[in-house]
Amino acid sequence: MFDFLDMDALLGAFWVTVKLTVYSAIGSLIWGTLLAGMRVSPVPLMRAVGTAYVNVVRNIPLTVVILFTSLGLFQTLGVTLAGDNFTVINFRLAVLGLIAYTAAFVCEALRSGINTVPVGQAEAARALGLSFTQVLTLIVLPQAFRSVVNPLANVLIALTKNTTVASVIGVAEASLLMKSWIETYAALLPIVAIFAFGFICLTLPTGLVLGWVSKKVAVKR
Repeated sequence: MFDFLDMDALLGAFWVTVKLTVYSAIGSLIWGTLLAGMRVSPVPLMRAVGTAYVNVVRNIPLTVVILFTSLGLFQTLGVTLAGDNFTVINFRLAVLGLIAYTAAFVCEALRSGINTVPVGQAEAARALGLSFTQVLTLIVLPQAFRSVVNPLANVLIALTKNTTVASVIGVAEASLLMKSWIETYAALLPIVAIFAFGFICLTLPTGLVLGWVSKKVAVKR
């Protein structure tokens, strides 16, 4: 029943999935935090840009975003992100697409956390002479992050599953290998079960660990 099973190929494919998730998560957290800062900025133009970005990107299918990075940036505009071969270029373009998409959800999660911080704290900090950037980075964001660990965990889990979309531009992650095995071997249910179990092994511990972290760092009001 499991004659198709190639552990080296399986582990290699899931390793690509893990790398896609980690790189995209780091980039999304950075870009999403900047977007959240823009959305609560006192500068109308920055608020407008942040709001427009989030509302537009959240309503575009991820598949379209990923295809745009390949067909639009790479094939049309010649953007290679310093890649030296097709495989590296597609991997980096997939990471870029995942960052652009996931950052919008990170931004909204953080903005909800920012809204939980009492306004009086920001007003007191401004009265002491702190700038908006100092208030945001020293007072507001530390508390906001602590209150949105669970929502960010959900975004990370969704990101892990969304990495499967990278297969549309040829990134050799888990779902592309699954598709190849299904087309080659007459063992649909075992193949699907193996890959489903693999993703459960990636996402379930993430949810449990970050759920524990959320309880430890929760802000007591």
